[in-house]
Amino acid sequence: MELGWLLWGTAVLLLLHVLMELSPTVNFALRIGFYCLLCLVSSALAAAACLLVNGGRTVKNMRIIRAVVRTFKYFFGLRFEVKGLENFKVEGPAIIVSNHQSVLDMMGLMEVLPDNCVQVGKKELMYMGSVGLIIYLGGVIFINRKSTSSAKMVMSEVAKTMVAENVKVWVYPEGTRNCTGDLLPFKKGAFHLAVQAQVPVIPVVYSSFTTFYNPKTKLFTSGKIKVEILPPIETKGLTSDDVTDLTDRCFSTMRETLFRLSGHP
Repeated sequence: MELGWLLWGTAVLLLLHVLMELSPTVNFALRIGFYCLLCLVSSALAAAACLLVNGGRTVKNMRIIRAVVRTFKYFFGLRFEVKGLENFKVEGPAIIVSNHQSVLDMMGLMEVLPDNCVQVGKKELMYMGSVGLIIYLGGVIFINRKSTSSAKMVMSEVAKTMVAENVKVWVYPEGTRNCTGDLLPFKKGAFHLAVQAQVPVIPVVYSSFTTFYNPKTKLFTSGKIKVEILPPIETKGLTSDDVTDLTDRCFSTMRETLFRLSGHP
């Protein structure tokens, strides 16, 4: 009986391997499925560790989450080349903005995430099982994107908390995932927040994933991701009248860096 199960198991694995080699769609589906399963299982384990070590919701849990997620790259053959980590070493709080490409962004985020840093995410993330639990325990700030007034209230509270607790806040100013190799226009919320709190903006740029990950073409292979943390942009003395210029300046700098890191003209 045991020999029979072993033979069947071997046959199934061989079949999956052949299908992955022959069909990009099967390869993509299996790798994405494994990624989702890995997220669910590791989130449950990390949540238990967070509760045991820190007792509940706190930004300190991000250290545990970061250590767990940093192992994911080895499962998928991803390599990170990071430049400019010293630019995170600013005194006091800051707003960190980065481009947002896919579900794989979590790996890139945890590869460079500084201490005492929380993210801003959509409220729907709370309902993703153990993943929702772990990001709640990590102190992620949830925003209802369907309610403008609610989002503004949350961001106002974030500004106060950021200064009072001396934390950095990570925001994706595109507002949604974008795997085109370019940037979507930036929403101004993060920059209003930076000006309101009079804290610097630190841009972070990840090279395009399109050479190894593209849901439209069912591409998901191994690859290298270049990450560059750019020098902080000061906001001291700026007012709400300067937010548009600040947003445009940051967008232009990050877009130029994205193209350079991705090898685009």
